[in-house]
Amino acid sequence: MKKVDMNPNAKLSMIERLGYGLGDYAGNLVYSAITAFLLIYYTNVIGASAAAAASMIGISKLLDGISDLAMGHIVDHTNSKWGKARPWIARLCVPLAVSTVLMFSVPGSLEGNVQLVYMFLTYNLVSTVFYTGINVPYAAMNGLMTTNQYERGILGNFRNLLATAGTMTINTVVLKMTAAFGGGDAYSQKGWTLTFLVLMLVFVALNMLMFAVCKERVVENAAAEGEEKQKVTFVQGIRGLVVNKYWLLLVVCIFGLYFMMSTFFGSAVYYAQYVLGSADYYAPISNYLSIAQIATLFVTPFLLKKFSKRTLMMTGMGIAFVGFTCTGLTHSFTIICALSVVKGIGFGLGGACMYGMLQDAITYGEWHNGYGSSGMGNAASSFCMKVGSGIGTVALGWILDAGGFDAQLAAQNAASLNAINMSFAWIPAVAMLIAVICLAAFDLDKKWDKVIADLSVGKHRMDA
Repeated sequence: MKKVDMNPNAKLSMIERLGYGLGDYAGNLVYSAITAFLLIYYTNVIGASAAAAASMIGISKLLDGISDLAMGHIVDHTNSKWGKARPWIARLCVPLAVSTVLMFSVPGSLEGNVQLVYMFLTYNLVSTVFYTGINVPYAAMNGLMTTNQYERGILGNFRNLLATAGTMTINTVVLKMTAAFGGGDAYSQKGWTLTFLVLMLVFVALNMLMFAVCKERVVENAAAEGEEKQKVTFVQGIRGLVVNKYWLLLVVCIFGLYFMMSTFFGSAVYYAQYVLGSADYYAPISNYLSIAQIATLFVTPFLLKKFSKRTLMMTGMGIAFVGFTCTGLTHSFTIICALSVVKGIGFGLGGACMYGMLQDAITYGEWHNGYGSSGMGNAASSFCMKVGSGIGTVALGWILDAGGFDAQLAAQNAASLNAINMSFAWIPAVAMLIAVICLAAFDLDKKWDKVIADLSVGKHRMDA
């Protein structure tokens, strides 16, 4: 067996890159299902109100974000023979899978507040506890597998490529599987339970494969000879992030992206069914986006050799802004599909670079502050993702409710259709514009060579 290169600046094998990416394919079997289908499951399968269900999710996201910070602190203080982050993947993938099946299995006998309590408990088991317990360590692994900036970009590319494939899988198979398992009824409880039982078996298998092939090589806060390894407190970890302007710029950008994804993907089924006239339009609209994103992600490794991650991500967000703006001006299915391709190209360029840029910002923070906090940096970023996602979900539910949306009606009123269109096009367009503005100020490339040169010899900003 070929010996694994444990050099912190190592060039990674294709198997390890692919294995890391498969972790986010698996993650999106849960995350994309929540984003695209949980609200419609609550409204159309178990009969909960859109506003109540969205508010429950939004409130839970705040708890979820707090648990991210706790998990980041745990990762930073984990020391095992498998590393700091990797062991949590193996420990928590089965509990997450079981909880996800329970989340999509609300008993039909439950009504009113009892039903909401079950929804709250199972949703938080999934998102606040077990998904956080896997996703924060998974994100930290990008920075712990290598310090090589190109390799971090490639890992981010593989992560986004396989995450998009996971999203595409969910968008394509869920309603088909629920209908097949439900005897032709896509909105039967039996169909949803059996669908997620199958998907979660795949989830567990992929996480264990990723655990087996990926290795941690980077040791943070390495002490000089004769010195004790520095222990970073929770407060120090938070302080180190809020004084890191590059981390702040990127998390504002990420917040906007995840807010956008909740409103856009969460409204996509409603848009297809009620604005375009058929839920069958949802899969092609979503898949054209995913196919374009995947195709773009295959090209970005070559582009990364010529352009910085910041340039590619800013370009991608600008392209997505154009796509969303034009979407708000038409209801033509053909044009919407074409604009899905435009958005997919933008998402591909942006998504390929986002996670690598986050690790670079965290590495800059180690140089700037004199101590590293990979777990906390990724956790706090995940906090912003989840809060953005939660607020986006609440906004979607409240906007639908304000528009008078009624799941029992085959046709919605004009105000409801306008609310769906706002969530599907105009709110995402504003989020993309905010992302472009943040990225315009992200000039870390000018300092990167010095940061890495100093860290390689144990120096920090204040050691000059």
